[in-house]
Amino acid sequence: MSAWGGDWLVPEWPAPPGVRACVTARQGGVSRVPFDSFNLGDHVGDEPAAVAWNRQHLQDVLGCQPVWLEQVHSSVAVQAAPGNCVTADASWSETPGLACAVLTADCLPVLFCDHAATRVAAAHAGWRGLAGGVLEATLEALAVPADELLVWLGPAIGAAAFEVGPEVRDAFLAQHSSAAAAFVASRNPGRFMADIYQLARIRLAAAGVDAVYGGGLCTFSDPRFYSYRRAARTGRFASLIWLE
Repeated sequence: MSAWGGDWLVPEWPAPPGVRACVTARQGGVSRVPFDSFNLGDHVGDEPAAVAWNRQHLQDVLGCQPVWLEQVHSSVAVQAAPGNCVTADASWSETPGLACAVLTADCLPVLFCDHAATRVAAAHAGWRGLAGGVLEATLEALAVPADELLVWLGPAIGAAAFEVGPEVRDAFLAQHSSAAAAFVASRNPGRFMADIYQLARIRLAAAGVDAVYGGGLCTFSDPRFYSYRRAARTGRFASLIWLE
């Protein structure tokens, strides 16, 4: 599923040579409590200088240029380009050294590549974006046949910790009846425990993508990751993918 290399996570999936991917964790940076220590989010109240140092360190270590997005739980996917931060929740790239990056702290990061190692993408899939079609929008933007794609699901809140209201379940069932299997009744009446990994797999399968890997790392229960549900004032970790 994944392997820890130093302070960061390297996905284990059959990506072709020339495709690189990485997920950062909490350790290895200079941010102070409660953002300690490798916070990469510039919108959470952390000191700008600390975030800038962390981001530069990430770029120096990986040897690529991350393209950051202003994420708003949308279904917008754009082509990654250096420069100003664009409002979107997914990006794709065909440019070597230009990394698609998403920031999360419970939402699901989803990485894409094609078998030919010509295009990569990253999507930020909270439940709103997932129900709104951010994965489908990313697939459309990539413009690669579904059977030529590989997808990796990064660390997100696990089904044992992700309690949602009936409106969340209804939003998914309105589109895919099979999504019912991703919800079980909570101990709290009228609420449900949701499996965001399963919801993503259902939507990807419906789009024709069967080569899906990863999943199973719970940000809420694993202290190596930031988790908004565990602590509302916290940082963000990054999931990145790029072509060498």
